[in-house]
Amino acid sequence: MNKILLIIQREYITRVRKKSFIVMTMLVPALIAGMYAIIAYVATDKSETMHIVNVIDNSSEYKGKFQDEKYVKFNYPDGSLNQAKASLKDDEDLVLNIPANAKDTVTLYAKKKTTLSLTDNIQRQMNDIASGISLVKAGIDTARLHKIKSNIVIKSSEMTDSGEKSTSIGATYALSFAGAILIYMSIFIYGAQVMRGVIEEKTSRIIEVIVSSVKPFQLMMGKIIGVGLVGLTQFVLWIVLSAAIGYFVGHNTAASSQNPIYIFMHNLGSNAGYEIGCFIFYWISGFLFYSALFAAVGSAVDSETETQQFMFPITLPLLFTYLLSVSWLFQAPDSPLAVWLSMIPLSAPVAMMVRIPYNVPTWQLGVSMALMILGFLFTTYVASRIYRVGILMYGKKTSYKELVKWFFYKE
Repeated sequence: MNKILLIIQREYITRVRKKSFIVMTMLVPALIAGMYAIIAYVATDKSETMHIVNVIDNSSEYKGKFQDEKYVKFNYPDGSLNQAKASLKDDEDLVLNIPANAKDTVTLYAKKKTTLSLTDNIQRQMNDIASGISLVKAGIDTARLHKIKSNIVIKSSEMTDSGEKSTSIGATYALSFAGAILIYMSIFIYGAQVMRGVIEEKTSRIIEVIVSSVKPFQLMMGKIIGVGLVGLTQFVLWIVLSAAIGYFVGHNTAASSQNPIYIFMHNLGSNAGYEIGCFIFYWISGFLFYSALFAAVGSAVDSETETQQFMFPITLPLLFTYLLSVSWLFQAPDSPLAVWLSMIPLSAPVAMMVRIPYNVPTWQLGVSMALMILGFLFTTYVASRIYRVGILMYGKKTSYKELVKWFFYKE
């Protein structure tokens, strides 16, 4: 045990002291701060161009009915369509030609391509005006119709054993998506570091000296846990610094209503601690589970270019679950597929994080966590038997058949 602790200490201290670790730890929050500063600047920018729309109304039904908005102004010039088109001097000026029959095609002329928002704005106003005209022709009082028009807002409230709790669907989705993507990214980023570290030590022959004093299993466990603590340290710093910066920028700028971090933190409910605790468990257990496999792959090859044949089958379940989670599972968190994916250790770290905010039954969460622990122990056992042989093999093309032989080799 002492030897494993020494290896953990060596891996952790060596990596956190690297300039790359320090730079990346500070750079990511700084980039996020810059991103929100740009969002705040754009949201308050007053330099957007004013568009002048010259309306040629051949139907005589739309004249004077368009509403000027912040960056759109409507004019109604006299003369023909050709005269209006010829009078366009500015690239931001437009001509809207409305035919005599409103069912015919309405055309918007400009010297350059118009933005989608501007076109949608004009189209929306025309549809509203046309609807009003049709209601008047049908003898319907539009003023009374607008007066009785309702504006219902739905507020989510969750029924629990302790009473009713207000919930935020947006914050729930943000939490599940953020947890899934962070776990997915960390497994690949830091799992690859474990694999790369094993390959480097193997190819430099340092491993031959190290295994003379420690067992291969101890070396593998120390490396996995050490790199995992480095990743956990960096992710905690990223989350804390990014959340603090995002909340501060969003709270003190006009862009706060559009700031996802500000919205997320503002709407966190009473279950935030429970959900964050589950995230930490699945982050650690998922990393340990996959890192054992990555260490086995690293010990079986002599260079990173040879890892692809082994990496793809290992990472495919995780990739499949991630794509399915962010596209469908969050809409059906209690479906049979979602339940099974959250139980299987290969997919549980991502799938369960999608389900956690939707009150997963206690027994399902317990079974999933137990299977993650058992899966890690089994994976570590299998990987260690491959690792003990693979780290001393050089210059030999490895296959799956060869890995099976290594597993059954006796001590």
